[in-house]
Amino acid sequence: LYTVYHKGGKTQFKVNQSMGGGTWIYLGHFDFAKGENAHVELSNLSRKNGKTVTADAVKIGGGYGNIARRVDDSHIDENPGNSSINYSYTTSGYPRFTEAARYWLQWAGFPEKVYSPSQGKNDYTDDYKCRGEWVNYLAGGSDILPDSSGLNVPLDLAFAFHSDAGTTKNDSIIGSLGIYFTGKGKKTYGKNTPRQVSRYLTDVVLTQIADDIRETYEPEWNRRGMWNKSYFEARVPEVPTMLLELLSHQNFADMRYGLDPRFRFLVSRAIYKGILKFIAEQNDYEYQVQPLPVNHLRTEFIGTHEIKLTWRAVEDPLEPTATPEKYIVYTRIGNGAFDSGTLVSDTSYTKSIIPDSIYSFKVTAVNSGGESFPSETVSLCRCSQEKGTVMVINGFDRISAPDSFEIDTLMAGFDTRKDFGVPYLYDISFIGEQYEFRRNIPWIDDDAPGFGASRADYETRVIAGNTFDYPYIHGRAITNAGYSFLSASDEAVTDQLVALNDYRIVDLILGKEKQVKIGRGVTDRAFKTFPESLQTIIADYCENGGNIFVSGAYVATDLWDNGDVNETDKRFANEILHYTWRTGQASVSGQVKPAASPFPAFDTLHVEYHNTLNENCYAVESPDGIEPFGKGSYTIQRYGENNIGAGIFYRGQRYNTCILGYPFETIKTEKQRNELMNAILSSFDQTITHQ
Repeated sequence: LYTVYHKGGKTQFKVNQSMGGGTWIYLGHFDFAKGENAHVELSNLSRKNGKTVTADAVKIGGGYGNIARRVDDSHIDENPGNSSINYSYTTSGYPRFTEAARYWLQWAGFPEKVYSPSQGKNDYTDDYKCRGEWVNYLAGGSDILPDSSGLNVPLDLAFAFHSDAGTTKNDSIIGSLGIYFTGKGKKTYGKNTPRQVSRYLTDVVLTQIADDIRETYEPEWNRRGMWNKSYFEARVPEVPTMLLELLSHQNFADMRYGLDPRFRFLVSRAIYKGILKFIAEQNDYEYQVQPLPVNHLRTEFIGTHEIKLTWRAVEDPLEPTATPEKYIVYTRIGNGAFDSGTLVSDTSYTKSIIPDSIYSFKVTAVNSGGESFPSETVSLCRCSQEKGTVMVINGFDRISAPDSFEIDTLMAGFDTRKDFGVPYLYDISFIGEQYEFRRNIPWIDDDAPGFGASRADYETRVIAGNTFDYPYIHGRAITNAGYSFLSASDEAVTDQLVALNDYRIVDLILGKEKQVKIGRGVTDRAFKTFPESLQTIIADYCENGGNIFVSGAYVATDLWDNGDVNETDKRFANEILHYTWRTGQASVSGQVKPAASPFPAFDTLHVEYHNTLNENCYAVESPDGIEPFGKGSYTIQRYGENNIGAGIFYRGQRYNTCILGYPFETIKTEKQRNELMNAILSSFDQTITHQ
């Protein structure tokens, strides 16, 4: 029994030490705080006497690669002149998560016959060969491979996830290929499992992938077929095995999907479903697929020291068994970590709270098949000396690939400088921006890869994406200004589950929300900043005396320059929120300075926001330039390098608005966020008093 003590409390794991010994066993991801009593305990409590438990080491974090390599002597001997060169042993200098399998297996304690079949002569061939050998060493000694030595882990199957090569000159898809090997001599796995089952595994997974993609994103997705070929990774494992070549990493049409987090989730879920169906068939039991994440989250005060959290279940139109049965509510207090969760049966949860503490919640759905991905995070705080309550709406749902373009059959690519896209939580796969856009430039070498070539200056870096946790950042600034706050998802607002008129002030988070479309399937353009239903609700809220603060990188561009211009959208921005679009890509400096206005609270505020890729906050490459519209609307901020308008404040007879052309949560320091939020809320209060 291992107990991990971390910021969120403690989490326990029961580990069967009769298998997997001598290598690292992953327990989970935890947040630790400096100076706190963070540690790991191992207990020897057991129902069996006379047994031994042991822990040689506990590893926290991935670390950097520590496998030092040099040119093999056989290569030096090929050229006599090389003998005078001092080839020293060196490590990669890279984080370990970016290194190849061969180096991880050596670090993880596997024998040389597993991690280096070439006995140290060729790291490239070792890397793909070691994966099949790794499978067999894991299973060695178990019921699967009882006559082999290994780590005694019984494996059901092995799955290798690949992308393939190949290009087209047009917008056609290369698509997916499955590879298996039934064997020429040995016809079974172990004693009696026919190797032919690998064909069934390949078929069911490939079918699930093609069906789900065609149903959602791309009706013309190409299922290339199945190959029964003697690839090393298909031939060597002594368990049913499949290689998947999902798509071509060289082909532009494929990679428009491959770089999109929504497509990645769909495909990964399809693979999971295919494997699940295969295992259920092999073991003759009914399966159930884990649920999809819940939505429509919203919070409310139901007493001085009590709150209520509610949400809605989401049914999966592609999988009837994925119906939620229960839910887990995870709670975070202040700047701590989420706890281990509370299991509930209904779609609501009540909790007593302590005044002046910020509480955050996320929810997962569960059934007998497993637990869903987490929902977005909502937060709240009841201030003991509150000036009022602000309703924070999270309207930043977007995750997407970078902006892309194509010019006939001549040029195409991804314009990450204009819009990097939005990763789900974070991105570890981006290595650098594309620099070769000419379709006719061929691959020559991995160092001269032709069309689609990218730089490599981000190989070792993690890129922040959408954390779905921005009500907390806004809420910290709101409470610093002396206000209580609640929060809700935008779909809860548009479906009228939240009564905005109950709140004097609303804070709408739009982040990098903007309309994007993926594929030619049934999915429509998604992530519009102000859908029609939200426009109607905001207009009603304002006309009833509400005050609204909106921030986002595309608050105007999405309504004026998105390829689908709608005059109603423009009128909403002009006549309700009282701003107008001037330009997209308004700044590259990340600097905002005050502008002369009738609102003195903004007079001395200088702001710096994240405008380049980093690991702490998503970057704003193309903020909006906006200007006031109508009487009572004034510019309050300008971008540092060109004086283009960055923010407006409207003081009207019935209501007030403040609109920023960059996202509030991307401001780099808490001090600047606090000062700006205080200026906005105090200006609202002053105009409310004046009215």
